[in-house]
Amino acid sequence: MNDALSYLRGKASKLPLSPGVYLMKNKTGDIIYVGKAKHLKNRVSSYFVNTDAHTVKTAKLVDKIKEFDFIVTLTELDALVLESSLIKQHRPKYNILLKDARGYNYVKISGGVSGKYPRLTYTHSTDDKNAEYIGPYANGFTVKQSVADANRIFMLPSCTKKFPEEFNKSRPCLNYQIKRCMGVCLGGISEEEYKSRVKSAINYIKTGSKESVKRLTAEMTAAAESLDFEKAARLRDQINAIKRVDSVQSVQSSKTSDYDVIAVARVAGFAAATVIKYRNGRLTDKESFYLGDEYDEAQMREEFLLEYYSDGGIPPEIYLDGETDNKDLIGEYLSGKSGRKLSVIVPKRGEGAAQVALTKSNALEYLTLKTGRAAKKAAVLEELAKLLGLPKIPEYIECYDISNIGESVKAGGMVVYRGGEPYKRGYRKFTIKNVSGLDDYACMREVVGRRFKRYADGDKGFSTLPDLILLDGGTGHVSAVSGVLRELKLEISLFGLVKDSKHKTRAIASAGGEIRINANRSVFSLLTKIQEETHRFSVGFTRGQHKKQSMALTLTYVPGIGEAKAEALLKRFKTKAALKAATPDELRETAKISEAKARELRDFVTEHL
Repeated sequence: MNDALSYLRGKASKLPLSPGVYLMKNKTGDIIYVGKAKHLKNRVSSYFVNTDAHTVKTAKLVDKIKEFDFIVTLTELDALVLESSLIKQHRPKYNILLKDARGYNYVKISGGVSGKYPRLTYTHSTDDKNAEYIGPYANGFTVKQSVADANRIFMLPSCTKKFPEEFNKSRPCLNYQIKRCMGVCLGGISEEEYKSRVKSAINYIKTGSKESVKRLTAEMTAAAESLDFEKAARLRDQINAIKRVDSVQSVQSSKTSDYDVIAVARVAGFAAATVIKYRNGRLTDKESFYLGDEYDEAQMREEFLLEYYSDGGIPPEIYLDGETDNKDLIGEYLSGKSGRKLSVIVPKRGEGAAQVALTKSNALEYLTLKTGRAAKKAAVLEELAKLLGLPKIPEYIECYDISNIGESVKAGGMVVYRGGEPYKRGYRKFTIKNVSGLDDYACMREVVGRRFKRYADGDKGFSTLPDLILLDGGTGHVSAVSGVLRELKLEISLFGLVKDSKHKTRAIASAGGEIRINANRSVFSLLTKIQEETHRFSVGFTRGQHKKQSMALTLTYVPGIGEAKAEALLKRFKTKAALKAATPDELRETAKISEAKARELRDFVTEHL
């Protein structure tokens, strides 16, 4: 354990078992994470014990923590309120911070409602001082769709003609012919009638179809009772148009209240959240946010809720795709913030569950686009897990190969794939030390045994346990290494990669036989790449070792330079070029030889290497 971690663990052990807020700081004293706890001692201590089990995000955070502070509160609710306030104040790097663009879409009413023949359009900006705006909305598609529906239902013009300047200046367009426009350009529609329709369209956008139908029905009834049958017919047509639009909408709800549906998605080690807003039973907006590295799903939901609703805009009901650790507490906090009773619901069946599924699907689509190649890799790893019957998706894979040049040079290579991609920081090289002769099984046992013995000894360079071990070899190799894992009491999925006569991957070997992979192209491609990369790495290491041995043997031809001195020289200078560039003083100091012998060695190196 390093000194910083030891200090932090010791400090955390002295914290009280009280509710409160903790502030993690980096080496410059900046606050990088704010969290709340029911029991400060237990929560803060969890960061600094069993660090190998941390998620990627938590591991990154802990690596940066050099100090922490804390504030004790009377209740857990007080801690929640304080946490939200401090996150807003400090914007810590490792808290969920919703940086995605919000509020850039508006419905524009050109000239304002009181202007002459106003138009409804979709826009990103609010720089027209003569216009009025409805919004902001986060999702452009929803705004465009709402404007298009409103213009179609109330037969408002969508052309570029100016009214009343261009009355009867040209023939009406196709929209008039197909009854999607009232034909204002013909000059037969009064300004009063036009504005009445615009107001109805705005009401439709703001309140949704149900409220619009209710209001228009009342107006239609009143018109009929006053014997204004022409107006009643127009209103009837508008009501029917709204109903036709509703009949093809897949985003309607039987509920008439306002509520939000929130879902979190995880792909290839990353996470995102999507919020779909329903107002008066109609889907009105959608927002998606990239959360970065995934961690505990319940904790992600909780932190997202607190950040998302930090500026208000809280509906009476919130539907979630899963539980949080403090659902009731969050409901109480958001209720206090909104000034009314709020319900946080995790629906299990019915319409609510269907809307959660829709929101989850949107979150997955967003994250797939955001992560790109990582999402495809995740899908392949999921297929691999199903093919091999693994208990979890193999995010961390280690593959081993043995390479030799005769009996003189034997070595092993360990290659790591993380998230379906090579993770070169995890690659390791092993020189075979305890195997006589050419025994591939014994060499593989030694390499794998030494790797996991280093893990058992707490070696930081070997601290991560893989989800899957692959060996360049067949059932014999798998059987040989299985015994090593049993001895070390490690339960890790183990398989071999079998090659054909052309040295190409053809199957996966287990202790019970072989699994053909040719039919699954994506899995076949991934395993082939892993096997080829492991072979390249191990062969490259073996050749390097062979060159070093050859160089060392050559150096021993110089009188007074034995194996130990030759090895010391190669350890420092590593390559022929570096050895040739060395000065006599550097050679003398490294090999512990006289000045005369150093000059003799330099002459030999210059001439023979």
